[in-house]
Amino acid sequence: MIRGVMGLICLLATLSLAAADKVDVSSSAYKQEYAKWRKVLDDDRRSNWLTLVGLFWLRDGENRVGGNPKSQVPLPADKVPADVGTISFHDGMAAFRAAPGVTVTNDAKPVQTISLRPDVTGKPTILQIGDLRMHMIQRGGRFGIRVKDMHSRRLAEFREPELYPPSDLYVVTGKLLPLNPPKKINVPTVLGQDAQMESPGDVEFTLQGRAIRLQAIDEDGKLMFIIKDQTSGKATYPAGRFLYAASPKDGLVLLDFNRTENPPCAFTPYATCPLPPRQNWIPVAIEAGEKYSGHH
Repeated sequence: MIRGVMGLICLLATLSLAAADKVDVSSSAYKQEYAKWRKVLDDDRRSNWLTLVGLFWLRDGENRVGGNPKSQVPLPADKVPADVGTISFHDGMAAFRAAPGVTVTNDAKPVQTISLRPDVTGKPTILQIGDLRMHMIQRGGRFGIRVKDMHSRRLAEFREPELYPPSDLYVVTGKLLPLNPPKKINVPTVLGQDAQMESPGDVEFTLQGRAIRLQAIDEDGKLMFIIKDQTSGKATYPAGRFLYAASPKDGLVLLDFNRTENPPCAFTPYATCPLPPRQNWIPVAIEAGEKYSGHH
């Protein structure tokens, strides 16, 4: 559900937790790391979210795939034949069967019949036909086919979001209030259902003179915060934004709100983003990070 951010997060670790209140965002070192963060974020969007052209939930039984708009998995008619194949789905298990005379590949090898692994396995089965890529996703008890076009119109027309100028005021040090052990929590999503994610605890800090406590999500040993603030729906994305941080050091967490980013749902209707839990609705305006001007 959430994009890979390991390379991006590691950039945050270059700043000193103990000296968070002394961070100079006008320094050449900060500007270099900030530019790297922007590039990693831009590359991720171009290779993933901006190529999405469809998400279709599978029904039990046979699901037709192809350029026919009446297919259960309709693909761009200008890119593929009317009949590409069939996905048989039952009890969370799916298999694709190619239509006669149609070349569909997996790992550059033509396939006739192949079982589909969902994205939650970490290695989804990716099918390719021309410019299109397809793989199965799992969200709770629902399974769907996500379709990408590597030369999508959205990708060709993409312009990076405007950002607030970086400010030292939005680099703060927080204290982790750990849960021992970490626990699974229910996080709302744009699908209208909750997703279970693991929380290592809350992070407490002060911003604009206000004491704030945010629920953290563990993502591969790093921290993710799904937040909403007083700019949401005005200058920034209405549903909220994401902030990533390096893992705690001596119980402290460096939060650089200058790197607050729009979620994938700001760029495509085919993402399945988590939403900020009520606890993470921040009672101040965070005029930092990415703005929003209706990307899709």
